[in-house]
Amino acid sequence: MSTNEREVRVRFAPSPTGPLHIGGVRTALYNYLFARQHGGKMILRIEDTDSQRFVPGAEDYINEALAWLGIGIDEGVREGGPYGPYKQSERRDIYREHVKMLLDAGKAYIAFDTPAELEAKRAEVPNFQYDASTRGSMRNSLSLPKEEVDRLLAEGAQYVVRFRIEPGRDVAVDDLIRGRVTIKSDILDDKVLYKSADDLPTYHLANIVDDHLMKVSHVIRGEEWLPSAPLHVLLYEAFGWADTAPAFVHLPLLLKPDGKGKLSKRDGDRLGFPVFPLEWHDPKSGETSSGYRESGYLPHAVVNFLALLGWNPGDDTEVMTMDELIAKFSLDHCSKSGAKFAFEKGKWFNHTYLQELPDSELAELFKPVLEAHGVNPADFTDEYITRAVAMVKSRINFVSDLWEHARFFFTAPTEYDPKAVKKRWSADMPAIMTALADLLEGEDDFSCAALEPKVLGWIEEHGYHLGNVMNAFRLTVVGECKGPHMFDITELMGRDETVRRIRAGVANIKPAE
Repeated sequence: MSTNEREVRVRFAPSPTGPLHIGGVRTALYNYLFARQHGGKMILRIEDTDSQRFVPGAEDYINEALAWLGIGIDEGVREGGPYGPYKQSERRDIYREHVKMLLDAGKAYIAFDTPAELEAKRAEVPNFQYDASTRGSMRNSLSLPKEEVDRLLAEGAQYVVRFRIEPGRDVAVDDLIRGRVTIKSDILDDKVLYKSADDLPTYHLANIVDDHLMKVSHVIRGEEWLPSAPLHVLLYEAFGWADTAPAFVHLPLLLKPDGKGKLSKRDGDRLGFPVFPLEWHDPKSGETSSGYRESGYLPHAVVNFLALLGWNPGDDTEVMTMDELIAKFSLDHCSKSGAKFAFEKGKWFNHTYLQELPDSELAELFKPVLEAHGVNPADFTDEYITRAVAMVKSRINFVSDLWEHARFFFTAPTEYDPKAVKKRWSADMPAIMTALADLLEGEDDFSCAALEPKVLGWIEEHGYHLGNVMNAFRLTVVGECKGPHMFDITELMGRDETVRRIRAGVANIKPAE
């Protein structure tokens, strides 16, 4: 069914079992881009049916991460909407009703097998699968007398409801990226749809029911869910919803930057990049995992980077705003094969977006970095911080990099680069630097335009070596022989601080032996 024939409604449906993986972020992004391009709705549904794996704080984390990235939600737990509740644990009555529909139609059955009995059967039968060939030898409502089933239910015996899959069928899954995929029903097992122990459905039933009732038009999710698609096709048929079933879109996996396999947190830890959008503090282990936000990435840089992992705009364009991504996004340009997580490219995007950021905004982002290094931003004017940032921003990939390149603006050097000292600090340099300090102390106009010709003329007048004197001058002020234009530095620092640093350098720098 084309997107023109029904309202486009997509859903992102994470489980609150921990932090949102960057692969999940990309899935949410693609859903959002698709919905916005077609004037549709983006639903955030929380799939919290796995009570054993629930992690406190995970749901808030998901909402905060999507908000930071600018992935807007139209309907959800916080936003509300006409098809709520949007949290699966609050939809128990709905699921019970639909389980009964399947049981009454003979499309599902009740199974009383205990975990111990199932384990014993797996040990007895190699590659055991609960299906049409084995269900007759198990304890379920198809193999037991009705009286026995009624007795067990009356006694409160725990049970599960299994979907009844019959062999001998070709199940076709039409995927908008992969085309038609056909699977024999013989290889499918009778999946558990509901567990009486916690009165909650499994993923398979809850997703089908919710997608139908929430009028989802396209299910855009990761490739890892492709094996479940045939079962979902059969469930839509069992409920009589085949004509309104959503279109399937299975996105390519995000792969390790090196080697083979799916991207994992371990890869990020090993290679030094985050795999979560925000920093995560595990409430169980106490472990802290890095996040893109806290690592100094800009949200639009992360979005742009992720959008191009598994999709291309059809041309050579790389840097795109969210609006541009929405305009260009097309499932036709999504890849079937996995995308290597080129984290270095992510750094490039961040560098590019940082260069475009107004200096004043970058200065605000830098203030927490200053505080983290023991510098009180209030000790400096906003103009001072902004001008300092502007001088070094071309060298950075992250906001945190600003400290390395701009710290000398905020704290005088206490150590001096030994290699520069050896090369530039000759025996006569203390006297030359003292004379330079005396000269600068008498200058009222410390602008670059006024000071640079004055100092260069003084060097020439005395016959000094320009490179040696200027590098020694920089060494005393910066602590090393690198950085922005020297007279831009001194203009910002001002006369008193510049002279003070020169005299401190004369007192503290010892010539190399």
